Amino acid sequence: MGEFVRLETLDEQPGVGVIRLTRPPMNALNRAVQDELRAAAGEATSRDDIRAVIVYGGEKVFAAGADIKEMADEGYAQMAARAPELTAAFDAVARIPKPVVAAIAGYALGGGCELALACDFRIAAADAKLGQPEIGLGIIPGAGGTQRLPRLIGPSKAKELIFTGRHVAAEEALRLGLVDALVPAGESVLDAAVASVQPYLTGPAQALRAAKQAIDGGLSVDLASGLALESHLFAALFATEDKNVGMRAFVAKAKPDFTGK
Repeated sequence: MGEFVRLETLDEQPGVGVIRLTRPPMNALNRAVQDELRAAAGEATSRDDIRAVIVYGGEKVFAAGADIKEMADEGYAQMAARAPELTAAFDAVARIPKPVVAAIAGYALGGGCELALACDFRIAAADAKLGQPEIGLGIIPGAGGTQRLPRLIGPSKAKELIFTGRHVAAEEALRLGLVDALVPAGESVLDAAVASVQPYLTGPAQALRAAKQAIDGGLSVDLASGLALESHLFAALFATEDKNVGMRAFVAKAKPDFTGK
């Protein structure tokens, strides 16, 4: 368990892992947080008792970006060495082979927005604000924002947000497709995120893993290569116990009891 990031399980909800950011007041993503985030993602990946993951910064703020004080005096040589590690921390979250939901309250700006983009789904409080304000610092997003944001909402909309650096209110973020659902003021985004992952907790874990790998992997290659990846993963699932469980249950008109194997 890290000082600023920890992986928790919920007693009342077996199967859910919560990667919780705890660096008050704004969960600034300094080097320690980045390193601990990568470690937490690795643990969530390896634990069979965790079937879905929620990334959560608390009910006041998700993460308000990088630690600018830490970066202000760094030059090209230092950042050229550090930037790949920053990317790797967020990529570790993106590569968790399970459904991952960002539960966003308050601000998700800069690196905080990029962390949310690394998740499969984003649920936000109705008063949350998201954005990539790096341009106002004379830099650009450096942890996936210029790559994941246009893939999610389209290049022209992504360029407008990145070029202006403006904050996006939750309702606009929903219209843009930057978030997938809003939670009314006064309600818990964590509870909403837990509710959203219920279908995955008893689902076929190997098929969910394969579906995520096929979609994410296919987005980075041409169609023919993506179809080849899908075909390979599709066939591989015929070696799983869950395939047998699912198909036998279908034939028997029964509910499948997947084991995740």
